[in-house]
Amino acid sequence: MKREIVRTILFPIFMLAIVLSAARRGEAQDAKTPYPSMAPIEQYRIADRNAEIALARSAAPESISRDAEVMVLGGHGYETAVKGKNGFVCIVQRSWSAGIDDPDFWNPKLRGPTCFNPPAARSYLPLVIKKTEMILAGKSKAQMFEGIKARLDKKELPAQETGAMCYMLSKEGYLSDQAGHWHPHLMFFVPQTGAQTWGADLPGSPILASEDPEDRLTIFMVPVAKWSDGTADAVEKH
Repeated sequence: MKREIVRTILFPIFMLAIVLSAARRGEAQDAKTPYPSMAPIEQYRIADRNAEIALARSAAPESISRDAEVMVLGGHGYETAVKGKNGFVCIVQRSWSAGIDDPDFWNPKLRGPTCFNPPAARSYLPLVIKKTEMILAGKSKAQMFEGIKARLDKKELPAQETGAMCYMLSKEGYLSDQAGHWHPHLMFFVPQTGAQTWGADLPGSPILASEDPEDRLTIFMVPVAKWSDGTADAVEKH
């Protein structure tokens, strides 16, 4: 798989958080930004609430997502649509989960089905929720990131818990204009640390690393062989 594509995927945390390669940053500065400002809010919402619930649940295997809490995007932020029983929380992330310099930051087409495990639901999901609330309250991109920084400084947002991770196994996601739905993968959120501590980004290693400086995290990503419905991923050939 191409490393340059990996670095332009919507990390929820967030994924994602998106971190661009140096080359992509240069290209973004030279080219006209395709999404220079926020589109009308309805372009980011999914009109059919049940369709958004189903999309969120497609992030993880049915054995996990069937008992997970499901949140959907409302007029002022994420709101609970289905109560859960296992501590997991499934949502569909939007484009403002991206990094501050990412050209897809306002892309209304982006949909990132994500299912957070209990530690991530307690410690990473609050970041996603707060960013969304600020954006829907009319804050600019710069104001949103400044607000997150201030809350992290004041410890008003939780520190990442040990074991925080999420599933991103949906065939139906759209993570960037370049990558589409990319590959099924798992993501692990840790306080900023060196990629070498996980053996990430080394030749032959299945682990990829990406820095998320705005959220003060390192994200480790592990592609897997199957989508949440059990079908095999189509492996790229180069």
